[in-house]
Formats: sequence, C-alpha cells, structure tokens
Amino acid sequence: MPSKVSSSSKDGNSPKISEATVSRLPAYYRALSQLADAAQVRVSSEELAALTGVSSAMLRKDLSHLGSYGTRGVGYEVEFLRYQISREMGLNNDWSVVIVGVGNLGRALAHYGGFGSRGFRVVALVDADQTLIGTKVKCGAEGKTVELLVHALSDLEDVIKETNARLGVVATPAESAQVVSDRLVKAGIRSILNFAPVHLSVPEGVDVRKVDLASELQILAFHEQRKAV
Repeated sequence: MPSKVSSSSKDGNSPKISEATVSRLPAYYRALSQLADAAQVRVSSEELAALTGVSSAMLRKDLSHLGSYGTRGVGYEVEFLRYQISREMGLNNDWSVVIVGVGNLGRALAHYGGFGSRGFRVVALVDADQTLIGTKVKCGAEGKTVELLVHALSDLEDVIKETNARLGVVATPAESAQVVSDRLVKAGIRSILNFAPVHLSVPEGVDVRKVDLASELQILAFHEQRKAV
C-alpha cells in the first residue's frame, strides 16, 4: 500500500477527513464502479464492506464524513455514492500527469489504462537517457492510446509549463529522485507519486505518496516465513 510521507497544509474550509478514511475511499470507489458497470442500483453497507475488505461499521463511519448515511433496509444508491466519493477525491477534474523516468516501470505506468477512467491523463514523459529522448511511447489502454514524445530532463520545467501538468510521478533510480523532486516542486508541482526507493524531502504544502514495491514484498515474506513455523 502506498504510504503518505508528507502532507500539505489543511484548508480551514474543508471537512476534516482522516488519512485512514482517505486511504479507503479509492477502494470504495472501485467497488462502486464495478457495481455500476453491472447495473446494480443499490448496495448495502454489508455488501460494500465485504467487497472492500473492511467492517460495515468502519465503512458507515467513513461514508458519514461525506454526508452519506444510507437508508436502513435500503442501503446506498450506487451511482450517487460513487459521485459523492468522486467529487470528494477530485476525480471529476482532469488531472494531468508528468512521468519522470521512462524505464520499464515508467513505461508500464504510461501504458496503464486505468488512469483515464479515474480522471488522470498522462501528458508528458521525461528522461535523462539520450537514447530515449525523442522516441515515442504509447500511453493508455488499447483503443484509447496516444503517443507521447520523451522529452529531455533538462527541459522538465518547460515541459510542465507547456502541458500544465499538475501531478508528478518519479520513476527514476534512487540517486536522482531527490533532484527530480526538487525540480518538480520548483516548476510548480505540489503532488508527487514516488516510486524511487528513497525518502523525498519536500517543502511544506507539497504532498508525496511513496510506493515501495520491494518493501511490500519484504512484508509479505515476513508473514510467509511465519506460516511455515
């Protein structure tokens, strides 16, 4: 699971929603989307909780922060609840993303089709490798792909300005991640998803989410080892 390693300042006008609740909203949204695709109109808290792996009490508490309480014996309206969560998470906006690092991981992220259906659009690819600069990479799922040119890292600030990128993804080696993060922030990026296996230091007001795949596998190995005891 991605970890929150820094957070922006709070908006006094925004409702207070805990980080734990925020971390569960994407799972609720995904489950509701699946139900909507199956043309299901209503869902009980018990059913939705089972689909997302939480208790029904926790789910009801989470959703109460959105002002959605459901109706006893009737449950929640699938489409309306999905809309509420989408609005709260900002998924009704078109979030433009720049990916820095176009190796195997960066390419896989660029090609991932789930971004588009959730309000995210990859608008720029950047790398320091001279053999990659000027090449084109397909972004998006089959049938909805676009080809993006790989730009030079030296042009990062100009690329962000030209594409109006709002979110940054760091998919570089660890040794260059902090420098890339500093430049993203300097160029106006205030939200960063970090795949590099290193802690990023960022100023107040900048959010960083860290995805450490190796650490997650190590945690699984920890539990797997104890199953054999």
